[in-house]
Amino acid sequence: MRDYKKELEKRVAWIQALLAESGAKGIVYGNSGGKDSALAGILCRKACDNVLGIIMPCGSKQNYNSDREDALAVARAFDIPVTQVDLTAARDALLAALGEAEGVDAIANMAKANINPRLRMATVYAVAQTRGALVCGTGNKDEAYMGYFTKWGDGAYDFNPIGDLTVTEIYEFLRYLGAPASIIEKAPSAGLFEGQTDEKEMGVTYVAIEKYMQTGEGTPEDVAKIQRAHAATAHKRAPQKVYGRD
Repeated sequence: MRDYKKELEKRVAWIQALLAESGAKGIVYGNSGGKDSALAGILCRKACDNVLGIIMPCGSKQNYNSDREDALAVARAFDIPVTQVDLTAARDALLAALGEAEGVDAIANMAKANINPRLRMATVYAVAQTRGALVCGTGNKDEAYMGYFTKWGDGAYDFNPIGDLTVTEIYEFLRYLGAPASIIEKAPSAGLFEGQTDEKEMGVTYVAIEKYMQTGEGTPEDVAKIQRAHAATAHKRAPQKVYGRD
């Protein structure tokens, strides 16, 4: 297990150095009510007074209920200012516009689901630019390896203070910090649609993913799923290709 007292000190200092180097006035991040955004937000708040977490419901009933309640619980526990921007109408308007566009096929279900995190990141950047702030990322190591994030959605950020941590370590860190139990005990979910959970959607558990990343071992079924997902999402982790540079 990591020494989380030292981890806290190092990560807070790292964030403060980034702010000083960039000249940014603060930090903005998406406060989803999940484990990753909770830890990222806590670290940012300990590093900087000018932090804003944005709660962004977008269609899913879960966004308006348990997600919002958990997001507010973290904000209260760690004195993190929050605001809410309801993106449901914006999402519906975009889907309607796409549906009326000539020559555009019916939007696939997964493409529809990915609209949510892309609208959220557009919102976070709009607020951050207005405030002269940096955008904090909230993805973990497991999800990066699996490519379980939306390109130009939650995969976009100016810095990420937790991207090297596995899901197991995220939970350990949150326990060390005294995060609300509701955050630690809930099943990880991106809240993309009703009943969605991360492990169900990936078809493999975080425990299995971490075992494979650390040892290269696992059940034949798990290994096949992990390798397939990692290979299929290589484009998400690679730099953009530019003619004359690649």
